[in-house]
Amino acid sequence: MSAQPSPTAGVSVVVPHYGDPAPTLRLLDALRDQRGVDLQLVVVDDASPQPFPEPFPEPVPGQPGDTGVEVVRRRVNGGFGSAVNSGAARARQPWLLVLNSDVEVGPTLVSDLLRAAASWQPAVVSPRVVDRDGVEAWTGRRFPSTTQQAVEWLTPLARYRDRGWWHRAVGHDVGARGRTQVVDWVVGAAMLLPTEAFAAAGGFDERFHMNAEEVDLQRRLREQGVRAVALAEPTLVHVGGGSSHSTRRRGWLVDSRLRYAEKWGGRRRLQAALTAATGANLAVNACRRLAGRDLHPLGVAREELALIWGAGR
Repeated sequence: MSAQPSPTAGVSVVVPHYGDPAPTLRLLDALRDQRGVDLQLVVVDDASPQPFPEPFPEPVPGQPGDTGVEVVRRRVNGGFGSAVNSGAARARQPWLLVLNSDVEVGPTLVSDLLRAAASWQPAVVSPRVVDRDGVEAWTGRRFPSTTQQAVEWLTPLARYRDRGWWHRAVGHDVGARGRTQVVDWVVGAAMLLPTEAFAAAGGFDERFHMNAEEVDLQRRLREQGVRAVALAEPTLVHVGGGSSHSTRRRGWLVDSRLRYAEKWGGRRRLQAALTAATGANLAVNACRRLAGRDLHPLGVAREELALIWGAGR
């Protein structure tokens, strides 16, 4: 790979848009006010039912530091990876910053991120991510394993989500909590990397509609010598929540995890492990129903099995 871009070089920011345009517009206002860095702003309207509004100030060619916005309008909704690829195809700057539309950034977030990332390059880096209450997200993760995903599928363990052992068991890199550390992969709410590295890896695999696409990309980048780093600073706020129905989101999640397992090995093993976990969920739910809980154990088990054996086909 060629020499890495300077920490003072320009950044192409790609923001996928789908749903309510208000969060995207707020983010763009914050990005247009960024200090200490030249930005190229690209919004990708992923066939949103609420289109990104027109008109929007266009960039003025030849004016350094211009913060107009280029809008890419996709005819078909392809999901996060497809949207980012469409935006990255317009990238003219040596750095690429991918941001969810539902994040909030401070006035020097991008320049601070560039400086913090410089000594780790070549790398995919993520800032520290918190929610609106200041609770830190588990940004650094380990590459998925069958055991991790089976543990997460065991709904009786949900009560232990505040325990360190549970986070380790489901693949969260607890060593990266509150400190800068090389990890297997970082969550995709905010990712900075050299534009050249993204292009050399072929961008996101567009067969992933939602979820696991950033894991797959970072695994391919790792094979090219591009590591992943979770930074302790700077910090951005990820509002989260999403606009799609929870059942649909769970379907996308399972489909993507099975697709990832098929690509990297172990799809049948994962399906078998999730099926066994569904059996355990069924047994526990049956006991809870006998104890008077308003549950439908067989219905829940059928829904889970449909996700496991019907997703991705």
